[in-house]
Amino acid sequence: MNKFTVLLLLVTIGIISCKNSEKEIDKLEIAKKYYEVLDKSNVSGIETLLTDSLLTKETEYDYEQTFSKKEYVEWLKWDSVFKPTYKILEIGQENGTVKAKISKTDKRISFLHKEPIVTDQVIRFDKDKITSIETTKYVIFNDSVFVKNRDGLLNWIDKNHPELNGFIYDQTKTGGMKYLKAIELYENKK
Repeated sequence: MNKFTVLLLLVTIGIISCKNSEKEIDKLEIAKKYYEVLDKSNVSGIETLLTDSLLTKETEYDYEQTFSKKEYVEWLKWDSVFKPTYKILEIGQENGTVKAKISKTDKRISFLHKEPIVTDQVIRFDKDKITSIETTKYVIFNDSVFVKNRDGLLNWIDKNHPELNGFIYDQTKTGGMKYLKAIELYENKK
């Protein structure tokens, strides 16, 4: 090959590499924006980040759920009731996915768990939209404290305020308000 062909080949490879790097950076920025939207409970901001549906997985609990975009917006409204704080502890990109260590606390978690829950998550994409969020590991999660406090709340509500029964399964804004009311009543029972 002549020198010009080799030079042209190297320049082409360089341009392609730069374009791929820009796409990689975009995914990292999209993931950061996603956690920012969750932190601010920005219902309108979530829609531009997701595909038409979102698969959520919790590997340790062998659980998965697919939300339509509308259902996920409703879940975000539920989450917003508890005034969440999401913090990115670590974030990086690997092979077209984003891996993050996330800390979350809110009024519900503070009551049930007594400290923030920290998870490792993997975000997958279709082009520039998020298709799935997988919680691969609970780094900080005390299952026994969480279950003990949840069961104590549910049993007390069942005996003293049965009109609120079912709040734990209602992941709508109304269900979130009932959940907060149940926690308030339980904490002020003395």
